[in-house]
Amino acid sequence: MESTPATGKPAKPTRPTGRAQAAPLKFFKLVPNNLGIDYLRWRWWSLGISWGIIALGLVMFAVQGLNYGIDFTGGTLIQVQVNEKADIAEMRAILDQGNVGSFTLQTLGEGQQQDFLIVLGGFLKAEASGKSENLAQKVESLLKAKHPTLTVRRVESVGPKVGQELKQQASYAIVFSLLAILIYIWLRFEWRFSIGAVVATAHDVLIVLAAFVLTQREMTLTVVAAVLTIAGFSVNDTVVVFDRIRENLRRHAKTPFGQNVNDSINQTLSRTVLTSGTVFIVVVVMYLFGGEILTDFSFALLIGVLVGTYSSIFQAAPVVYMLHEWFPPRVR
Repeated sequence: MESTPATGKPAKPTRPTGRAQAAPLKFFKLVPNNLGIDYLRWRWWSLGISWGIIALGLVMFAVQGLNYGIDFTGGTLIQVQVNEKADIAEMRAILDQGNVGSFTLQTLGEGQQQDFLIVLGGFLKAEASGKSENLAQKVESLLKAKHPTLTVRRVESVGPKVGQELKQQASYAIVFSLLAILIYIWLRFEWRFSIGAVVATAHDVLIVLAAFVLTQREMTLTVVAAVLTIAGFSVNDTVVVFDRIRENLRRHAKTPFGQNVNDSINQTLSRTVLTSGTVFIVVVVMYLFGGEILTDFSFALLIGVLVGTYSSIFQAAPVVYMLHEWFPPRVR
């Protein structure tokens, strides 16, 4: 141990400087803090394009509506097991020729023992003779003609009345979540920030719904769960930006409000890109390799992560800025 020349006492170990401590983290800082981008300059373009897409989605919704799944329209779910190797294309062809109406088919396993999940869009199907028969029994008889070892493991039905109730409850869940976000942000910040957060969250939800209208993907309870997840993700990202705006307003009270907003977005952009990028990679993997049962769920998350990141910067912050300009806070 070294000693000081004056006293001969052992020198105290020197602490690493802040710069040396922060050096390893530079690898994770994907975006520098001093970009100086003026995001508010493009606020009218971003608001116009985003809500124009939403308006298009609403028009398409009025024309063709959403493609509701069995959860909302009612129908029958049948899980069958085949104790021999079966081809899903062959199974689909059998059901197509059997006149069972609209259906979806997916495999739940591979090998000599396979499970298939069949979702039918109704309960009874009228035949040419005018008689009706149970769809589950018809599907079983059609498939057993080709695969005698087939057994029915599960049959679940959702009635039209139950489907309507689920649709109503799903709508309530989305609306009440937006109201809860409004109250939470209002209590944590102030009413201008609260409205900005709700506008951004509503924007994300409506963009996802517009994507489902335009692509006619199936809307199920699983997708509703994805929409609520997107709302939470969007609020979390927005709160990070809002927290930095509040900090900068305290530190730089004399700086114009718009400059503080732009600086706050630039300073949190690295964190936003890193967090959203990580989630996006996971969702892409789930979309590509998660199978048919997760396709619509992961598609909703893909759109939601992208627009949720975008809305924190180009929806929430501009709305807060405009409300601040139109309704300036009282000077105490």
